[in-house]
Amino acid sequence: MFVTNTCSHPGCHHAGLSYINSEGVLTDRSFYCLKHVEDPEGVKNSVYDYIRTHQKIVGLNASGLTFTDIDLTDKRFYGCNFQNCTFSNLHSEYFRARMSIFDFSLFVDCNLLKSNLQFSSFAGSTFSHVLFTGSDLVHNNFCGITSYQSSFDDSDLYNSRFIKANLIDTSIRNCNIKKTIFYESNQQNISFKQSNTREAEFEYKEGVIL
Repeated sequence: MFVTNTCSHPGCHHAGLSYINSEGVLTDRSFYCLKHVEDPEGVKNSVYDYIRTHQKIVGLNASGLTFTDIDLTDKRFYGCNFQNCTFSNLHSEYFRARMSIFDFSLFVDCNLLKSNLQFSSFAGSTFSHVLFTGSDLVHNNFCGITSYQSSFDDSDLYNSRFIKANLIDTSIRNCNIKKTIFYESNQQNISFKQSNTREAEFEYKEGVIL
């Protein structure tokens, strides 16, 4: 998993960004958050370059950064922290993540087709015009998300959580939603056509372990 260093600025409790040294190596050194780093543009570019030049990325902390027009095709992220990030206009396929955190992030106009995202968290995130069509989205936390005009069609959502999610004009057609939980979710103009809704949980039952 990513190193949970806090910002090195006195009194700041935000997550410190990953420090990438002059040789382009990701280190465990404590560093500053985006607000307190001395050269924010330089740090952003070092993270962007690291992602661009590596296929397998482990333990990256990029909390609070904005990713626009970046190709994540075939990129593999393990134990990375993308909390409070903005992802805009991404058009990628086969994006992979394991045990990574995207909580409270914003995804806008993104095509993440045929992604493979497992054991990861998107809690409190917002999806606007996002396509996950044909993806494996197993054992993920989508609790409290807001989804507008987005598609999870033809995907495997096995054992994922959409508790208290706001799903608006969103399509979940032809999906495996076995053991997927939608407790207290707000659903407006949602399609579950050809999905195995009898295997999903829409109402809380006593004795169910979340």
